[in-house]
Formats: sequence, structure tokens, C-alpha cells
Amino acid sequence: MTEAQRTGSAAGGGVGVAVTAAVEGMVQFGELYDQPDPRAYFRVLGPLDYRTPGHAQDIFRRLRSALGAMGEGPPPTVLDLCCSYGINAALLNHDVTLDELYERYTSHEAASMNTAQLAEWDREFFETRRRSDRVRVVGLDIAPRAVAYGRAVGLLAEGFAENLEEGPPSPALRRAVRETRLITVTGGSSFLSQRTFRPLLSAARGPVWVAAFVLRTTSYAEIAGCLAAFGLATERAAPTFPQRRFTDARERRYAVDTVTAAGHDPEGRESDGYFHTALHLSRPTSDVVMTPLDSLVP
Repeated sequence: MTEAQRTGSAAGGGVGVAVTAAVEGMVQFGELYDQPDPRAYFRVLGPLDYRTPGHAQDIFRRLRSALGAMGEGPPPTVLDLCCSYGINAALLNHDVTLDELYERYTSHEAASMNTAQLAEWDREFFETRRRSDRVRVVGLDIAPRAVAYGRAVGLLAEGFAENLEEGPPSPALRRAVRETRLITVTGGSSFLSQRTFRPLLSAARGPVWVAAFVLRTTSYAEIAGCLAAFGLATERAAPTFPQRRFTDARERRYAVDTVTAAGHDPEGRESDGYFHTALHLSRPTSDVVMTPLDSLVP
């Protein structure tokens, strides 16, 4: 599962990105998610108002705090699936917003740099914005150049370019995720299955929370079933979150028809021109009782 494959569900048209065939009614952009640096990502997604990492920022921080309050020891390790350039790690561990990242990477200053210069610029920037409550983030994505960039600028403590949908995790990845307490996903659940989650949860030493923003056009049932086998109960938060604008009328028809067939109401959501996601949070049943979902999702 590549970052590019997964986010026809996140991406749209833009400069310097090749459009490939539509899959299940959604446009695919095969070159966007494994560039040497994230400038194309922000240049393309900005006009489509891609917002999911911004919605996730506050929620993931709440989850991190809740997990940290549950026991002694070091802060919980976060495993970010489909991490691309480390954007979720940037938002989780630094005093920066998604809008600021859009502005930064589409600026004339960023455009004047080569990748090495941009990486040095980013290293200095994120070092000055790093939060005192930061946690260790391990990134996993099939895109090697994106993962390498996230590691190079200090956003990812460790990063792995592996496809668990096609093969088992490496010994190094298994070691890296041993202390994982929180798995996050903001794009890509449509292309993930139990083949990815099962070995990761098996490698973790303790109980894990899984927080995934899932498009309303797809089902999370198979993954939730896999997580249940590890003792995790999955709850779906009531609010939905706009993900990105549709690229054309065909995408809109696909989204409206699909969510309607699934028993959801597209009014005020997909009918208004945006894909929408819902947060699915999976936790041990004892944690579900102790910390209600509505205390974690504003």
C-alpha cells in the first residue's frame, strides 16, 4: 500500500503531479507522496483544502495526554501509519499549525531552495518549535524518500519504508514498535487491512490504542474485527470531519452515492462538496469505561 495509492482519498490535482486512473470513483495521484521533500504535497493539497492532519492535531494530543496519565514511565511511543513526510509528527510535537505548514512550503523562500537546503531550514525551524510534552514518533510508509525526509529533519525518531500488506515487518520495525501505545492514521485506512495491523499489535509489548480517521466512503469493519481479536473495542466518534474538496462532479456523485448506500446521510457533508472522515478509536474495554470517548473528541 503506497501513500500515493491510498490518497486518491486525500489528494487532488496540482502542479507537477501525474494523474493516474481513477479507483473506485476517486482520483489517484501516483507521484505526490514520495517526492524528495514535501513541497509538492502542500502545493497540490492546499487548493483542495485538505484538512485531516489539522483535525487530528488536537485529538491526537488529547489521546497522548490521556495515555500519559494512565501510568508511570516514559511518554508513550506513537506509531504513525502512512506517515509520508512526518506531518502528523510535526503537528503533534511542535507548536505549529497545518495552515502554517501550507504557508511555509508554498512560500517563495521554500521554492528558492533545493532539498538539502530545505531540510536544513526545516531542522532549525522544528527545533525551535518543539514542545516540552513531545513523544517519540515512529513512522511507517511504503514511500522511502518521504520517510527519509521525515527522519532527516528530526520529525520521526525512526522511519520504515515497508509494505506490510505484502510482507511481514522487518526485525528492526518489530523492535521499534515494542513500546507503542498509540497508533495513528489520518490517510490510508482504505488501503490497510489486518495484514498491516496484526503483526504490529503482536509486536507491541502492552495494550495499544488505535486512532484512525476513516473516509465515510469506506468500511472499517475488517480492521475493527482484527483489533477486537487483540481485546480492543472500537468506537466511532459522532462528529465527522471534512477531508478535502472533490476534484470534479464525478467524485461528488461517487461519494454521495456510496455514503447513502452505507446508510449515512450526505446532507451537509458530501453533498456540500467535501469527502468526510469519521474518527474510529479502538481501546481496551477497561479504558473505554474509564475515559469516555466524548471527553477525548471535542
